[in-house]
Amino acid sequence: MNVKFYLQDDEKTHKEEYAWNAKVESEDEYTQMILLTWVTYDQYIQQTMQISAICNHSIDFNLICTILQHVKGESVQEEIDQAIEYLSIFESWKLQSNNIKKYEEKKKEFLKRRCCNHNINLFSIFTAEKELQRFTSSEFATINTVHNGMPFVKKDEKANKE
Repeated sequence: MNVKFYLQDDEKTHKEEYAWNAKVESEDEYTQMILLTWVTYDQYIQQTMQISAICNHSIDFNLICTILQHVKGESVQEEIDQAIEYLSIFESWKLQSNNIKKYEEKKKEFLKRRCCNHNINLFSIFTAEKELQRFTSSEFATINTVHNGMPFVKKDEKANKE
């Protein structure tokens, strides 16, 4: 693996992260309904759905989206390929019995920080252990859960599987 996860704090990134897209959903002579969506969400939704389909819809959407937010490639396809590679390595790592136990021992620490997505918490332990990012596992989970947010809810996953 030759890609590391980086969180960027420059002004350009800040403006991009907090931008919104507006789309007129419907209108009549008196009203106009506008759908606002976060640019970051729009950017990753299609890639997330594509990766989910490749993985037979067995991977948490928010985990896929978190990984996509941190891989950087020359093209969209390269980013998708990198994300799939990380998912594969992570899934193999997760199957080792002691890794689930590591998470169980730290679970309360994550929950205190309002990091309730167990897949992302476990992935955070993986990235910290493999030195793929510069934060502790609980800091990485907090950044990705609380700061960046979770764009998908359970009904999104159910709707995509049907």
